[in-house]
Amino acid sequence: MVHRTDLETARPEETRERQLERFNLLLAEILPRNRFYAAKFGSLTPPLDWIEFAALPFTTKAELVKDQLAAGPLGTIATYPRERYLTYHQTSGTTGRPLMVLDTRETWDWWIECWQYIYRAANVTEHDRLFMAFSFGPFIGFWAAHTAGLQLGAMGIPGGGLDSKARLRMIANSEATVLLSTPTYAMRLAEVARQEGIALSTLGVHTTIHAGEAGASIPQVRDRIQRAWGAKCFDHSGATEVGAYGYTCDAQTGLHIIESEFIAEVLDPKSGQAVPEGSVGELVLTNLGRAGWPVIRYRTGDLVRAGGHTCVCGRTFQMLPGGLIGRADDLMVVRGINIYPSSIEAIVRNFEVDEFRIVRMRRQEMEELLVEVEATNDVADALADAFSAQLAVRIPTRSVAPNSLPRFELKAQRVVDRRGNPESL
Repeated sequence: MVHRTDLETARPEETRERQLERFNLLLAEILPRNRFYAAKFGSLTPPLDWIEFAALPFTTKAELVKDQLAAGPLGTIATYPRERYLTYHQTSGTTGRPLMVLDTRETWDWWIECWQYIYRAANVTEHDRLFMAFSFGPFIGFWAAHTAGLQLGAMGIPGGGLDSKARLRMIANSEATVLLSTPTYAMRLAEVARQEGIALSTLGVHTTIHAGEAGASIPQVRDRIQRAWGAKCFDHSGATEVGAYGYTCDAQTGLHIIESEFIAEVLDPKSGQAVPEGSVGELVLTNLGRAGWPVIRYRTGDLVRAGGHTCVCGRTFQMLPGGLIGRADDLMVVRGINIYPSSIEAIVRNFEVDEFRIVRMRRQEMEELLVEVEATNDVADALADAFSAQLAVRIPTRSVAPNSLPRFELKAQRVVDRRGNPESL
């Protein structure tokens, strides 16, 4: 199902023209009012062409946090006076100090419009009942999902303040048809359902939509969720400071960038130059509909594979094959081999493992990894063999007791850094 056929199937050249036009309108709106970008861009005068756009400096989260620390909670990134803002959200703070982000009524409506692309691509309609398996904290993603679902005409079912057993009961009692959660939590609910003797595939959930972490675009993770729930699994990508920028379609081959609302670049993290199609680089985003809290050439820190503009679904929005690969700062180098947590998870999910953890160690100045799994010794041994075969490096794998590893509702934190304790391996 397509939300905006005129935009999602437009010729890429038309999309580029529309993006540049909207970007110049954004600049004209914010430069007289936004102190952050007025200072950053100096005497810049729109309109810009694409060469001038590519020469603009990057924006980083560290800059935005520093700005709020120095200039008060609003910082200088807010374009308008405080009275004009409607919603307050903040980043999770998993990589540092939380960043406060505000939206006006207009930019909140823009968030909701971005979510309509996601819902329609996942074939969600006004007849669906959406179960939100998360607590309603200050994190923006599922507030936007809930509001967008109501605007679509679907029923919103809040799952906050409940444990996993209670959520499963509510899914059954409400006859929910769509589950929204992190991929990790969808698998956690499946684990609890198995322990309680509940057959998830009989509950009537036909679609699951996931965000918050790399996972739902990993085929092994996606297949595990689909088998457990008897539902089709869709990935979605977004960030509090940027917006809801990506979704998967029925083809499930990667993420489509919502190019009507975002300019996406895939750049070499070191040189800042565009990488060729098929290569991995850092995703850099510019939001076009958020004048109240804009980010221009924002370095997300997410690594993706640059894709083209063709898909079997007929959309021409840029593709990121395989979705998010991981974060640039997640990279682990073991005996000269680059390894991301998502690479390890893709192998783990081929086995009967309830939960796992990656422990980073250092031995004689060399980085080592240990993978702990809630599984039998035989499975742990088989996993170690699979790591060697598929990653070309030996990774010790240890069986641990059932339910001994942490469970997660939001972003899973499966990597533990013990490199300061070389004797613990």
